[in-house]
Amino acid sequence: MEFDQDLQSIQEMRQAVQKAKEAQKKFESFTQEQVDRIIKKIADAAYDQSERLAEMAVHETGMGVFEHKTIKNQVGSRDVYESIKDEKTVGVVNEDRTNKVTEFAYPFGVVAGIIPTTNPTSTAFFKTLIALKSRNAIVVSPHPSAVRCTVEALRVCHEAAKEAGAPEGIVGWISKPSMPATTELMKHRDVQVILATGGGGLVRAAYSSGKPAYGVGPGNVPAYLEKTCNVQKSVQMIVDSKTFDNGTICATEQALIVDQNIKEMTVRELRNNGAYFLDAEEKRRVEDVISPVRGKLNPKIVGRTAHHIAKMAGVEVSEGTRLLIAEENQVGKKVPFSIEKLSPLFPLYTVKDSEEAESLCIELLGLGGRGHSMALHTQDDQVAKQFGQAMPVSRIMVNTLSSIGAVGATTGLTASMTLGCGSYGGNITSDNITARHLINIKRLAYGIKEVQIPRATSKNTEDNTTERSENDVEKVVSDVMKKVGSEQLDPSTVSEIVERVLQKQ
Repeated sequence: MEFDQDLQSIQEMRQAVQKAKEAQKKFESFTQEQVDRIIKKIADAAYDQSERLAEMAVHETGMGVFEHKTIKNQVGSRDVYESIKDEKTVGVVNEDRTNKVTEFAYPFGVVAGIIPTTNPTSTAFFKTLIALKSRNAIVVSPHPSAVRCTVEALRVCHEAAKEAGAPEGIVGWISKPSMPATTELMKHRDVQVILATGGGGLVRAAYSSGKPAYGVGPGNVPAYLEKTCNVQKSVQMIVDSKTFDNGTICATEQALIVDQNIKEMTVRELRNNGAYFLDAEEKRRVEDVISPVRGKLNPKIVGRTAHHIAKMAGVEVSEGTRLLIAEENQVGKKVPFSIEKLSPLFPLYTVKDSEEAESLCIELLGLGGRGHSMALHTQDDQVAKQFGQAMPVSRIMVNTLSSIGAVGATTGLTASMTLGCGSYGGNITSDNITARHLINIKRLAYGIKEVQIPRATSKNTEDNTTERSENDVEKVVSDVMKKVGSEQLDPSTVSEIVERVLQKQ
């Protein structure tokens, strides 16, 4: 009897988790030197296969640019390795001799990794490296549209890990992914933490699984060209960033906001860099392609070239067109150019000053990019600080390419393919996720302060009750004597009567 695909997928997932659990128990006893040797071997093997896997990813998904996916694979392997290679993840990781606290690292266990179709191989490299650096095992659910290239990337990592001495099964995957299998993976009793990169529904499912989860939100990234910026240089960086892998990185710029003082110059430079400005009718056609059902992105445009999207809309542009741009003055889910597009399309907004730009950026981020990222081009440090303070994002890239700057390629940010959005975006962290997020810390703490604990006094509850009763009797006797007169009653007789009455209560 042959099971249907969902059942096969679930069974494969369960077997992968079982193997990963057994492997992780062995791996947990490895030394830092053994772990680091394995991580180095994986990173080298992944880097060596960057071009081959980039070609596989473009061919299978139809998204992105081969040369750019190669760079992403290199960042996901070499740059990630460089950022974590010196991290202590085994045994004593910190010792505070002054306060006599020693910290020890211990792993979560089995990590569930969810991989998106937009970055299918680089994210596989990245999640494998940070999971194993922390002595965890990992089981991955690839996107169904990118399963072959993702599984191949994981196989490269697994073989390299085994060659370096890692246990069999330390890297696992579902070769026939399905939503039921992915959902059960996230809820599996032997999975301890989830790394979820993908659509909003999937990330919400990760947070609803009952497991600790690192999920990331969408990145509707505004890019503001402030009047003091170097327009020529800034425009070149923005166009290079927006067209990098055809806009498939979530930190890629999604909307241009330009000071009116430099608009004319900006438009000229955009045209010089291969941008095509849509007229009103062309804009309407492209809007219908971006969002045939208003409020929802058409997945068929994700990672496609500007020329391809223009052709879909019936708009004629030259083969070398890099961007499609439409002037815009509205923001909303039913305004197609203002949503996250993950493709080389831009709305161009014009503002009179930085205050208006600030308000507009916040409005754009409110469409779904809160907590993620923003791009800013300025030579005024005060403006940079103004936006750093005001923007509801976790990272602001200044005078650089937002797409690859956010993942650490052109900035000092931690190299990562999973970017936290913090409480702004409903995430547990605003960090660039890395190996330290996949370890727990136990603490050995010596007593360093003397505390004197006072002993109980004789004024306990019983004594207070007795004292209170005596006071009550005296008060009643005094009141009676005042009203009746001392010559008519003996005080001791009155006191005896009152005590008898109180005892009966």
